[in-house]
This record gives sequence, structure tokens and C-alpha cells, in this order.
Amino acid sequence: MADIDSGSARPAPRKRADARRNEATLLDAAASAFIASGVDVPVRDIAARAGVGVGTIYRHFPTRADLIVAVYRHQVEACAEAGPALLASSATPHVALAQWIDLFVDFLVTKHGLAEALQSDNAAFQSLHAYFLDRLVPVCAQLLDAAATAGEIRSDLHAVEVLRGVGNLCIGADDPRYDARRMVGVLVAGLGVIVD
Repeated sequence: MADIDSGSARPAPRKRADARRNEATLLDAAASAFIASGVDVPVRDIAARAGVGVGTIYRHFPTRADLIVAVYRHQVEACAEAGPALLASSATPHVALAQWIDLFVDFLVTKHGLAEALQSDNAAFQSLHAYFLDRLVPVCAQLLDAAATAGEIRSDLHAVEVLRGVGNLCIGADDPRYDARRMVGVLVAGLGVIVD
């Protein structure tokens, strides 16, 4: 066992840039396959979407649970990283918030494809909800604070409330008679400043 106090413990080696890109391509392909065909989609279909061999997928993700967890984390990270980038590049904080919520809706619709697997008793899935909250609540809070400070939205909103509201509006998004994105748009429009 390495002696942590002496500094002899080595951090895990970072993956090369091309290996990270290849893994991201695999995860994007798996997410698309999960949306189209469910999490039980054959691995060969995922490999074909990614343009790699089946062995490559198993080398990165030895079990289906490993792949599902990696897809979920990859999507959470993409959503989390988008918040500050949108805030820096958008015309206003409210525009950034609306665009980020739109990305969050995309994530939630994808997540619903993973919902059954994530509800299973597999230990690999148990920490994912806390991970989701730890990564996305602060990003949403930053966007809400920026928009409130700019006077574009009301200041009494909490990130968990907004995320839960959006999440609840996305339930049933697979019903063709229901437009979750339109309903989320109504919610975003309702975030405006209250005038006395």
C-alpha cells in the first residue's frame, strides 16, 4: 500500500487526448443507441454507430452496467460544462439560462431511456443521483443568480426547484400528444421578474 503522507502515491494516469475523444465518440454512440432502441440494444449496434469493433467497447466498458454509468456521467458532465460556457457567450444571463435548460431537457429525455436500468438494484447505479445533483445544481444556481442579478428573473428561485420542475414537465415526453419542450418553455417564460 502506498504511503499517502510521504507523497509516494501516484495519481491515475490521464488518458491521451485521442483516447478521450474515442471514448466520447463511443459514449455519444451508446447514448443515441439507448434513445433509439433502449439500454438492451446489442453492443454490435453501438459499435457500428461508433465506427469501432465490439472488442473496443468491451475494452473500455467490460459490462453493460459500466457502459450505462459512463453514458450517464458523460451526459451530466456535458450539461455541467455547458452552463459556464453559455453564460460567457450568451447575450444575456437569461438567454444562457434558457439555452442551458433546453440542454437539460435533452439530457432528461435521454435519461428516461436509461430510467429502467438506473432503477435496478445494480450497485453501480446507486451513486448516480447524488452525482447528478452535485454537478448540476451548482450550475443551475450560477445561471439563476446571474439572471436574477441582471434583473431578468425573479430572485426567489432555487436551483433544485427549477430542476425538479423541468424534470416533472419532461415526464411523458415520449407521448406524441404531449410537447414537453413547449411546457418547459412556458416555465422558463414564467421565471420573469414579479412586478408589484
